[in-house]
Amino acid sequence: MREIQNQGLGLAAISYDSPEILAAFSKQRAITFPLLSDQGSSTINAFGLLNPAVEWALGPDKDDPAVAAEVRKYVSAVGANPGMSGMAFPGTFVLDRQGRVTSRFFEDFYVERSTVSSVMAQFGTTTTPVNATKVSTAHIDVTAFATDMEIAPGNHFSLVFDVVPKRGIHVYAPGATGYRVVSLAVAPQPFVQQQPVRYPPSEIYFFKPLNERVPVYQKPFRLVQEMLIEGSQQAQAAIQGKASLTIDGRFEYQACDDKECFNPTTIPLSWTLAFKPLIRERPTIQRD
Repeated sequence: MREIQNQGLGLAAISYDSPEILAAFSKQRAITFPLLSDQGSSTINAFGLLNPAVEWALGPDKDDPAVAAEVRKYVSAVGANPGMSGMAFPGTFVLDRQGRVTSRFFEDFYVERSTVSSVMAQFGTTTTPVNATKVSTAHIDVTAFATDMEIAPGNHFSLVFDVVPKRGIHVYAPGATGYRVVSLAVAPQPFVQQQPVRYPPSEIYFFKPLNERVPVYQKPFRLVQEMLIEGSQQAQAAIQGKASLTIDGRFEYQACDDKECFNPTTIPLSWTLAFKPLIRERPTIQRD
């Protein structure tokens, strides 16, 4: 929460749960940001986020295989109950100070969630953690880190690479031919999905010795590799009992100065992330 506030941002969550449930949940989980109760789901409806699969599961078509499939995907693997009526599709809105939506992140499966740090990384506002890996070569300085060191099934997180070319050096961007362009490669493994790498805009460099124009990076830039730990029942079963996940990858590039090009370079990298359990239980409300 402090990292978010340091960026001049705020955080709040909206739920169809009652104020009593949210207060109990906040206390039990030591949550320090506002949890807003939308009983009756008027705000959820206004944003077009009401999850209709709950009503389908409780209605006359509840035994329809297509309805059952929708419920397993968007509500729960064990079905729906009346207490779920009014729930929203999971997602995140980013608003400016005037209350206008500037970005949104929504998932295809009820277990999936984008972590706050991952969302911030895509805006370039994530601060570099103290445990980031720093590598310096003759041509560039690289700082690499995972946005989250603890993950749960269904989490979207990111691997971030901040790259600073040294004075007089450029590295080749996607679209250059005849050179090893900047790239990230993460070793595949079961139940871990990789999204396409986000590359920033490049600039065209005129390489006088060969009279050619090529896309390059000469200034500091950031690459973001979004990852997903699958939240399916199969994935949860495979992960159960494991303490951590190790992700191996490599960063590749080819650098040149204004006179010569150097051999392609590969930097191996590795991250070990701890698993944390999904929160499944409902909060306990104590009545006097």
